[in-house]
Amino acid sequence: MKKIYSFLVIALLGFMGQAQIINIPDSNFKAKLLEANTSNYIATTLANAPLKIDTNNDGEIQVSEALTVYKLNVNSSNIADLTGISSFTNLRDLSCAHNQLSGSMNLGSLSNLTAIDFADNQLTGLNIMGLPNLQSISCSQNQITVLNVSGLTNLKYLICFNNQLTALNVNGLTNLIRIESKNNLITSLLLNNLNSLDYADFTNNQLNTLTLSGLPNFHQLFIDNNQLTSLDINGLPNFQNLWCGSNQLTSLSLNNLPNIRVLRCGNNLLTSLNVIALTSLQDLNCYNNQLSSLNVTGLINIQTLTCFGNQLTTLDVNSLKNLQDLYCGDNNLSTLFIKNGRNETTLSFYGNPNLVYVCADETQLATVENLTLGYGYNCVANSYCSFVPGAIFFTLKGNVRYDKDSNGCDASDIPFPNTKIATTYGTESSVLIASYAGNYHCEIPAGTLTATPLLENPTYYNVSPASVSVTFPQATNPTIQDFCITPNGVHNDLEISILPLTNARPGFDSLYKILCTNKGTTTLSGDVNVVFDDTVLDYVSASPNFDAQATNNLTWNFSNLTPCETRIILVTWNLNGQMETPSLHVGDILHFTATINPIANDETPLNNVSILNQKLLSSADPNDKTCIEGTTITPEMVGDYVHYVIRFENTGNANAENIVVKDIIDTTKFDINSLVILSSSASFVTRITNTSKIEFIFENIQLPFDDANNDGYIAFKIKTKPTLVVGDTFSNSANIYFDYNFPIVTNTTETTVAALAVQDFDFGTYFKVYPIPTKQLLNLEVKAAIGVKSISIYNMLGQMVLVVTNAQNVSTIDVSDLKTGTYFIKMDTDKGIADTKFVKE
Repeated sequence: MKKIYSFLVIALLGFMGQAQIINIPDSNFKAKLLEANTSNYIATTLANAPLKIDTNNDGEIQVSEALTVYKLNVNSSNIADLTGISSFTNLRDLSCAHNQLSGSMNLGSLSNLTAIDFADNQLTGLNIMGLPNLQSISCSQNQITVLNVSGLTNLKYLICFNNQLTALNVNGLTNLIRIESKNNLITSLLLNNLNSLDYADFTNNQLNTLTLSGLPNFHQLFIDNNQLTSLDINGLPNFQNLWCGSNQLTSLSLNNLPNIRVLRCGNNLLTSLNVIALTSLQDLNCYNNQLSSLNVTGLINIQTLTCFGNQLTTLDVNSLKNLQDLYCGDNNLSTLFIKNGRNETTLSFYGNPNLVYVCADETQLATVENLTLGYGYNCVANSYCSFVPGAIFFTLKGNVRYDKDSNGCDASDIPFPNTKIATTYGTESSVLIASYAGNYHCEIPAGTLTATPLLENPTYYNVSPASVSVTFPQATNPTIQDFCITPNGVHNDLEISILPLTNARPGFDSLYKILCTNKGTTTLSGDVNVVFDDTVLDYVSASPNFDAQATNNLTWNFSNLTPCETRIILVTWNLNGQMETPSLHVGDILHFTATINPIANDETPLNNVSILNQKLLSSADPNDKTCIEGTTITPEMVGDYVHYVIRFENTGNANAENIVVKDIIDTTKFDINSLVILSSSASFVTRITNTSKIEFIFENIQLPFDDANNDGYIAFKIKTKPTLVVGDTFSNSANIYFDYNFPIVTNTTETTVAALAVQDFDFGTYFKVYPIPTKQLLNLEVKAAIGVKSISIYNMLGQMVLVVTNAQNVSTIDVSDLKTGTYFIKMDTDKGIADTKFVKE
């Protein structure tokens, strides 16, 4: 009988152990546990399958039932007391966020926990000691003042933002990957030898010291809104993002950060910022500091640059080929360089009232000009800070040479100077002109470029290759392509031009340059003759010295002038003053005629004579434009070349590094395709774009500022349109850019087409004159019945130099006494008046 009682006692005790009920005083907590079922994932098994905790449906939770739970989610259940949780000793994951828990939570008995979430409660403490398996802690948005995580060597994620933590020690947590601890009261932080750490956010604390070292996998650090005065971020090979704005930083050291992409250090006290080695940067934000300079040269990956609210006086982002947004307002900028091949999505530079120069891409100039106008700046904008495209580009370059011995071009052959080369890229067409030394280069983005040499006299020469097409980036960059010019037959063609290099003023010396050029294919010898008014001009000097002198006349002999060769004569005359006899006065016109011989057999005899009509001025304007032909041309000259000289002078107090002369051609009056360079004071290149814009670019000219050496010029010729008629005018001016200064606008030259007399009929219908040129006799052939009253000959100034009366039967006229030059012969007949031009050699 005793044996039976003993058995019953043992069985009863076993049953009572299995059915022990857990004390859960919080009704909301208990209700949530009882709510668990196989479909709502409040509780799950080790295999993450949802389960019902109250399996016996007694409305209670037994210990045995608690032990079946491996993951428990009681978020947002209005729970204030978690008593009873200690019986869930098999728990791996406990989520109790968004409840009303307060006081200190002790989880020390749940040694199997790997993840806990107590976010958004009212806890003041959290005891997690003795939880060696813990990998994730989320306790943000509580009132926790102390959080001890020491010894949690498996911890990977620590989310504890929005608490009242004053310290956080994570030493030894080598598996820690992510820390989020913003909006606390932490004053000091050591992140040392955390090999797995990837991300740390300590925004809006009270940090005044921060030490970082031994973080090989660290990528992102957020420490905005703290009290740091200095920060060293060095030697982090994988580091990518740093946000350290709104501190009190006076120094920021950033070294050996090859992968950093985002740097945001705005609203500090930085006076300098060295980012030049951060070549992976994409976003640089350093607004509201005290930076007086910012060097971002070569940081080609930057897409956003925010640097407003500093003390920058200049900003150069020319090398930022991927820049999309630029904010540089509220500085002290005087110059801004944004020629980078991009039209930025956002461009803001307000609050820089001292801004005087913006260099931008041609495609962005209109936007920049509109912004400067809206900001109220007195500012110039152009693209002349550099002379290559702002975008990533490819280069075609080479030399143009003249193969005088027809054995193939090589380095021993002479340059073919100032060759025009037409280029096409997609739908864009432009023209560049090679230098006097024959060098050319052009730059384009990826695509196909076609380059074709254009010669002034294409029948004189053969060009090899006639054209070239290059596709980038497939082609080698740069691609070198030379052009070889060879003679095509025998062509005699001399040209002369007389250019004024200084203004003509009464009583002062005036300097002139005479260009003697062989434009043909044969070597020639001859002479140069200059006719001038000896009564008002006193010869001073010449280089080389003349070979013969007579009244109103100087002559130089030359021999063996080879094709493509130009020889130069410099002559200085002194002009009579107002007290001399005869006197010269402002507004008077000086007349010069320069002729190069031989004219006989010359294929273009008209350019063997150059006439300069120069108006006297009262003062020396150092930057001006002159039309050599003067204020009028005759109808016979329409469709032929007119000649211009643009002069410039550096009146500053330092060398002018770059000078650009921009000339907008009126294409209704001029044939821009006929432009030919004559001479210049220094090496330059020429671009013709937008069908009417010519830019003469003197890159790195380094023009001195002392009065003896500060002058320069460019001279060219261009044909008028043949459609001009008597009474039409054509005018031209130029803008001269010295480095980053406002352009100097020259005077406007205006020339009128004016007849010697009204043409009543076409000269060629009734008359023929020959030979042209002539040395002595000019033959006159009457081709149709007409009564000839008189014959008059005029020089290019409109002055009558010879007259023949009773000329009905005249068939020859002796012009041997006329000076070498171009003349008009006018026929007065019973049908009216007509004239034509001839050349006397």
